[in-house]
Amino acid sequence: MINTREGKMKVARQIDPTVFVHSPAGRQWQQIGVQDHHGIVVPLFSLHSEKSCGIGEYTDLFALIDWCRSVKFDLIQFLPLNDTGLGTSPYSALSAFALHPIYLGLASLPNLNESPALLEEVKLLQSQPRSFRIDYLKVEHEKKRFLRQYIQELGEPLVTSEGYQNFCETASWLKIFAVFKTLKMRYEWKSWEEWPAELQKPNFLLIDQLAEQYKEEVTLHCLIQYLCHQQLKAVKAHAEINQVKLMGDIPILNCRDSADVWFHRDLFNLDFCAGAPPDYFNEEGQNWGFPLYNWQRISELNFNWWIERLQVAANYYHLYRIDHIVGFFRIWAIEHGKKSTEGSFIPADQAVWVEHGRQIMWMMLEKCEMLPIGEDLGVIPPEVRSCLSMLGICGTRVMRWERKWLEDKNYIPLSEYPLDSMTTVSTHDSETLKIWWKEQPEEAKLFAAAKNWNYEPFLSKEQQKEILYDSHHSNSLFHVNLLQEYLALVPSLTWPNFEEDRINTPGTFCDQNWTVTLRPTLEEIIANQELKSLIEDIL
Repeated sequence: MINTREGKMKVARQIDPTVFVHSPAGRQWQQIGVQDHHGIVVPLFSLHSEKSCGIGEYTDLFALIDWCRSVKFDLIQFLPLNDTGLGTSPYSALSAFALHPIYLGLASLPNLNESPALLEEVKLLQSQPRSFRIDYLKVEHEKKRFLRQYIQELGEPLVTSEGYQNFCETASWLKIFAVFKTLKMRYEWKSWEEWPAELQKPNFLLIDQLAEQYKEEVTLHCLIQYLCHQQLKAVKAHAEINQVKLMGDIPILNCRDSADVWFHRDLFNLDFCAGAPPDYFNEEGQNWGFPLYNWQRISELNFNWWIERLQVAANYYHLYRIDHIVGFFRIWAIEHGKKSTEGSFIPADQAVWVEHGRQIMWMMLEKCEMLPIGEDLGVIPPEVRSCLSMLGICGTRVMRWERKWLEDKNYIPLSEYPLDSMTTVSTHDSETLKIWWKEQPEEAKLFAAAKNWNYEPFLSKEQQKEILYDSHHSNSLFHVNLLQEYLALVPSLTWPNFEEDRINTPGTFCDQNWTVTLRPTLEEIIANQELKSLIEDIL
């Protein structure tokens, strides 16, 4: 039976949370604080303010942080913010390091006041009507054009600044990425595997030659990355002043057509694609198209690429989510040309993959101050969760899926959720509560029965509020939900057609994925006292 709301009583914990300070992740727990953390998941692209230009921007996060503090949220979780080029999926990036310039806050660029023409251009971009869906190509085109003009007019002081020079010297990935993106654009965004043969096997000498040959373009991309870095780093500093923690998202896998795979070919196994085996939900399995890692080579190089990836992310975040964390232990590998059903787990031997995953997780804890939270959903071997628990690494618990699947299939009481976990009611890959309730009636009926509710086809405001309340009062130390789930409590803050409010449907390619925007502006969210009162009541 799911715990019901009784006098706002908190779950009586059987374990002292300070035990995590003495775990291998103890250093990270001390940084975060061993207490309940409550927060929201916000896809940055879905935000928009009166100052943003067509899409949510890094600088919008200052006001969001202030609002979170006012309603007593102390954590904001993002989807990946890496540069995806012309793509929309944040999990398919051109680089594991580079930030997306589409999120740059144009109105806050340095020295902008020195150009009246550019100021007028920003106002024009800010005034464009917004829609339910984001037109990435349009926004990308407009921002790219603006940034070129901005750097031509005002870029010289930036190029000669000490901050920019230090950034270029310390970011070993920067020149490689800038050359890669320059070539991508010159070859009309074709895969590097379709470029001239002499460009398909790069080395440092070739990178230096190309950087000189295309100096203007390469400098442009380097400067843009510096501006992104400065803005997001300032966001983190503001969060720390307001005692709000930021959680990034580090995808486990890398896009085949990325600067990382192009230059660091030896770190990847291009003969196989990663995916998922057939299961109850998908008889055909899944093929994600991402190459596997060459872990032997990565280990020989002392995990330097992974360490740098984590350290770069630590400039911007206090915690990080790792999607498909089980993939660090073993991963479903599909040979090119074969079906997903014909794949197999690599490594195959349990003794090997348990130690393999433990070694990688230990490296991450040893080399990075951020606390990891694993996405351990689906069919997860118990050895994986045991290892994560031993290390002090949290998992994820989605309330509607937390059932005793191998026993009576009853819902697991909230009091039995692991302390080292994050409770949520939905994810960016699932339906929102309202959509799920309407489109999955058989599941919703079971959930309603567990709550002692009479099932109705539409989730009521009070029911949604109570489910959100439950999510914030589980035994978990982290309680984080999509911002949309709270906005759904106030009709004026939601789109009339809530069925289209889903962020992503895995395994599909459609205009709906990664394009939904929130109905209210950030200013309207902040000003809404009803929403604030409801959240205070939930917490």
